[in-house]
Amino acid sequence: MNESDPEDLAADDVSGEDILDLVISDEQAGQRADKALAALCPDLSRTRLQALIVQGQVFVDDEVLESASLKLEAGAAVRILMPAPVQSVPEAEDIPLAVVYEDDDLLVINKPAGMVVHPGAGNWSGTLVNALLHHCADSLSGIGGVVRPGIVHRLDKETSGLIIVAKNDKAHRHLAEQLSDRSLSRTYFAVVLGVPFPIKGVVDRAIGRDRNSRLRMGTSGTGLRDARTHYLVAERFGEACALVQCDLETGRTHQIRVHMQVLGHPLVGDPLYGPQRTALAAKLKKGGYEPEVIEEICAFPRQALHAAALRFIHPRTQDEMEFEAEPPEDFSKLLKMLKK
Repeated sequence: MNESDPEDLAADDVSGEDILDLVISDEQAGQRADKALAALCPDLSRTRLQALIVQGQVFVDDEVLESASLKLEAGAAVRILMPAPVQSVPEAEDIPLAVVYEDDDLLVINKPAGMVVHPGAGNWSGTLVNALLHHCADSLSGIGGVVRPGIVHRLDKETSGLIIVAKNDKAHRHLAEQLSDRSLSRTYFAVVLGVPFPIKGVVDRAIGRDRNSRLRMGTSGTGLRDARTHYLVAERFGEACALVQCDLETGRTHQIRVHMQVLGHPLVGDPLYGPQRTALAAKLKKGGYEPEVIEEICAFPRQALHAAALRFIHPRTQDEMEFEAEPPEDFSKLLKMLKK
């Protein structure tokens, strides 16, 4: 999820070049530069690294790297300058939205898995923002900027469920304040490896950017910020897996995914933090599941995470609002398989 608060939204903006500093290890010593750097930067392809080398964006021991085929020595200091992404103004697109609630101040949307919330590198169309620009015309809060109009908080691309959108700046500020003072509550359901013990608890571990990957967050990375997740085992499937209810006290990027991994119970299907396929298969086999069921569960194509409920105070009427969304078909099917 990017289960994020307004500060996390701002923190993700890139205002200049990203700088990656790396050191060639003994394992990469003697390899071609592009191959060695691809091993150290799994989120960059060799093709992308080769282009950066051609553009003079890669330095070895403070000297411009002249060729991707150059062999690098152990201990060599490498600096990669990543040009800032060029942002464009998103266009309105006629994309169907599952609107759970709408009035003059806000919308509650049931976002499907696979939909990106706001435009970014590689995703300039087909996002929730593109759909909202068509649905709402000019009535969206501008606080999030041209790329994030109306967006109060986010969900990861592959996380399904409820998200709030502000139609005007007053509503946006009011909802953002509720996120900050934690009066806006969000409940998620996750399917995890194994069964957490105790079955009810709080994970209180600060989260920041992982030192080794720009895609991952961690509890020992840079820019650590406080993060608290309340969890409860809602249903267990033997010792193989469990359905866990997670209530966010804070809303850091990837918070639930990271905190469940910290507990030793990563989310099924999570490509960044999830269990190894062999570990999941072994748990299921021990639990007596049939081989074809094990194969299908192990092939679940996304993190098994659903934003199931929202509770907040309406910014204009001051009424308490509460919304729930049933899990989508793929999530429900996963639960049915786990129930044998």
